[in-house]
Amino acid sequence: MSIPLYIPRETREHEKRVALVPSVAAKLQKLGLDISLESGAGNAARIPDSAYTDAGVTLGTGEGAKLIFRVQPPTVEDVAQMAEGSILFSFIYAQREPAVVKALQERKITCFAMELVPRITRAQAMDALSSQAALAGYYAALLAATNLNRILPMMTTAVGSLRPAKVLVMGAGVAGLQALATAKRLGAMIEGYDVRPEVKEQVQSVGGKFVDTGVNAVGEGGYARELTDEEKQQVEAVLTRHIQQADAVITTASIPGKPSPKIITEAQIMGMKSGAIIIDLAAEGGGNTPLTKPGETVEAGPATIVAPLNITSNLAEHASELYSRNLLALVSLMVEEGELKLDWEDEVLAKSVLTHEGEIRNEAARAAVAEQA
Repeated sequence: MSIPLYIPRETREHEKRVALVPSVAAKLQKLGLDISLESGAGNAARIPDSAYTDAGVTLGTGEGAKLIFRVQPPTVEDVAQMAEGSILFSFIYAQREPAVVKALQERKITCFAMELVPRITRAQAMDALSSQAALAGYYAALLAATNLNRILPMMTTAVGSLRPAKVLVMGAGVAGLQALATAKRLGAMIEGYDVRPEVKEQVQSVGGKFVDTGVNAVGEGGYARELTDEEKQQVEAVLTRHIQQADAVITTASIPGKPSPKIITEAQIMGMKSGAIIIDLAAEGGGNTPLTKPGETVEAGPATIVAPLNITSNLAEHASELYSRNLLALVSLMVEEGELKLDWEDEVLAKSVLTHEGEIRNEAARAAVAEQA
């Protein structure tokens, strides 16, 4: 017996991604899923309905669907349309969407929040945060190249040479490393900084120079420890020098569902080169600088701050493809011989579930809903 899966059109403004691409549909069908899609769901990603129907997907309304794939959180109204007891796979960001979480709980929807997938080796193929972050980092380097009033690579001409631009990336996670690698391919001199000194080799592996502040913040158990006032001053002095020598700074410090930390001060920005730019990838959480205006490009003293929202939506084709593969890998854990089997002993499922059978399973989400009440 097949399991009905439905992919609705995304309802959030400016979202171009779709939760399933035709190339992944066949693999889901082999698991025993019967797939239907809302007409036009792939249009914003330039995937026509015909590409889905050619892959064996039917167009429909999703009535009676057991599984639902989405990219962005559903609205409360969307949740009301879901069959009670169905299973939703989507980004949710519960702290920002307590009303949606409450609606999922009341409707007894089992929801797997993609931002909660544990970042462990076994779950790498399901880690949608990382797959989307890699694309965001790539795009950030392109934004740096197109917003600077100079070129990134060294260029030799008949009238002399132009020196390469210097790009500093703050945060050497998935997005940061991809930003460094892309800026390097575009010919820039690249530097990377992270509070975790163990990522130094990763920065160097993509051709970058690691900014060493001379302070090791690693404490017990691998967690960062509190810095002394003297250490904080030392770190700030080193970073200020590198920020103010850079032509472009890309910041990537974000915490899913929470406010982004401010890692560049107004004073540091005011001392930047004339014409320098900051590409702030943390705009969804308010940005990494106090002068960032999410979704806007603003002049800030000598610099320009570019703070795009939902940056991966600009790469909708590949972003949708990677996200579809993440969903496929996650669903594969719970479908066996055409039957759904939720094994709560499985660490991936236990940690990524948000709501189940009228219960909010995630502590932070419970707190967000309680606070709203």
